[in-house]
Amino acid sequence: MSAPRSKALNISLWIAQIAVAVLYLQTLFFKFTAAPEAVWIFTQLGVEPWGRVATGAAELIVALLLLVPMTAAIGAVMSLGVIAGAIVSHLAVLGIVVQNDGGTLFIMALVIFFASTFIAWIRRDELPIIGARFAVQPARG
Repeated sequence: MSAPRSKALNISLWIAQIAVAVLYLQTLFFKFTAAPEAVWIFTQLGVEPWGRVATGAAELIVALLLLVPMTAAIGAVMSLGVIAGAIVSHLAVLGIVVQNDGGTLFIMALVIFFASTFIAWIRRDELPIIGARFAVQPARG
């Protein structure tokens, strides 16, 4: 059983979910059209073109899951996996600034990471299998 949430928390949760979904969806154009920036990034990582397409597919799935209440918790956890890969790629290979972007891609990755963490934590009791461990237990009397 999910714990009741305040209206303000529900609004914050939906803002975070929509923001993360929009950020993922707006990057799909670059990945799926083989934009030079995306090709360059995935070439540096040594996974062009399959890594670019697979990452785009994963991001599309995550975005869709985040927009459906019943699957938002799963989408948030999947988002953490996807975006952890992006953050590690920045720190280990690409650098914070990619092709003179002023660090915009890295900052977007951090925003997605923290928003996804917030979503996953608030919706943790909705996760399949492990969610029951987080469910609110009735008081014993």
